[in-house]
Amino acid sequence: MQNFIKYLKTKANIAESEFQLLIKKVEIRNIEKGQVLLGPGEICKHSFFVEKGLLRSYTIDNSGKEHILQFGSENWIVSDRSSTFFNEPSDLSIDAIEDTQVVLISSEFINEASEISSSFRNYNQIALQNHIRHQQKRINLLLSATAETRYMNFITLYPDLTLRVPQWMIASYLGITPESLSRVRKELALKNFKPN
Repeated sequence: MQNFIKYLKTKANIAESEFQLLIKKVEIRNIEKGQVLLGPGEICKHSFFVEKGLLRSYTIDNSGKEHILQFGSENWIVSDRSSTFFNEPSDLSIDAIEDTQVVLISSEFINEASEISSSFRNYNQIALQNHIRHQQKRINLLLSATAETRYMNFITLYPDLTLRVPQWMIASYLGITPESLSRVRKELALKNFKPN
């Protein structure tokens, strides 16, 4: 749980005394590749902090096509905030792309941490606003940006994933076909661009 401990202490500025009270409130779980953490129709009871490994959240349309909304590698949090907050069935699926270790963060943990620590409360508010900002940017990219611009944004946001994620999943996240992604990558290669 080293990444989560570091996250709480550095990002959220949790003091050691506060940390000792809170750490007992979380659970760590090992998830096998392909295992589902949340399925459509279920209520999302936790946010999943990725200690190591890789998660994705996605929807499946009526024709059976997947639409990936988010990837979550180390130090990312994946959840369905709407389902959690409103206690409503989720439209999302969340599963593991690799063998993954997650820290389960409940609403009770968030509420208690916010009561115990003003710095955590402030950080959580900033994190929520940042999530909204990223969602707005993503919607704008999907509506108006070229496939190349979307791909370049993906590389900026997820610099370590181009070799960890199958190309069809990247194409799904970008809202383009795998063939279009292949074309974009070839055009970038001609420009001597190499992703990390």
